[in-house]
Amino acid sequence: MSLLVEQLSVAYGARKVLHNLSLPALPSGSLVALVGPNGAGKSTLLRALAGLEPMQGRLSLEGQDVARLAFAERARRLSYMPQQLPPGIALGVLESIIAGLRVSGAEQPAALAFEALRQLGIEHLAEQMLNSLSGGQKQLVALAQLLARNPQVLLLDEPTSALDLHYQLRVMDAVRERVHGQRLLAIAVLHDINLAASHADILVMLSQGRIVACGTPHEVLQPELLAEVYGVEARVERCSRQRLQVLVDRALP
Repeated sequence: MSLLVEQLSVAYGARKVLHNLSLPALPSGSLVALVGPNGAGKSTLLRALAGLEPMQGRLSLEGQDVARLAFAERARRLSYMPQQLPPGIALGVLESIIAGLRVSGAEQPAALAFEALRQLGIEHLAEQMLNSLSGGQKQLVALAQLLARNPQVLLLDEPTSALDLHYQLRVMDAVRERVHGQRLLAIAVLHDINLAASHADILVMLSQGRIVACGTPHEVLQPELLAEVYGVEARVERCSRQRLQVLVDRALP
């Protein structure tokens, strides 16, 4: 299974936001991180893949034109996690996940729902009400809802933005485990370059609505490119465990 993006563009009226983006086939079993500065088009690209933004171009999954899928089928196969759950949902955490699974016709929805909570280390929230949770807790529940549905492609918009260090790692480890173990594809918008470097298989770097680099973290994270795209002077080194680290020394004038 692979996802292919060809000549994808998004415009708001006369203002073009994404400019003819094409990517090599993104294979199952991969975690892809969309990185780049604010306003680069990362979240817009993710929403276009989810069918939430009108787009031009071609998007194919397993060789099938995604635009020809019914909206419900597209949402089942490519599931989108927004930055925040909608407010005012008067359901318990476990109940909200089970309800979504029942709509999709999943078998043993309670077991699937609890396992998704357990995988993220938040099973203690199962009986709490959604509207009583903190922003970070809601973000974790939103990811549990997505993992429980087990789509072919997970589309994650800043899944760690409201989380502390512990849960950032729990989330990224859980996504990697699901992606690699079940041969799924995950595409995540990430602002933390070092988190992307340590967990992603593929980085797609965007700037001003265009793709400026795509490849492994080692291929993409180059000081010259970081200077061009982010406007910073940075070093890219390996730590004692041979993990890539981006060390930013200063903002360039």
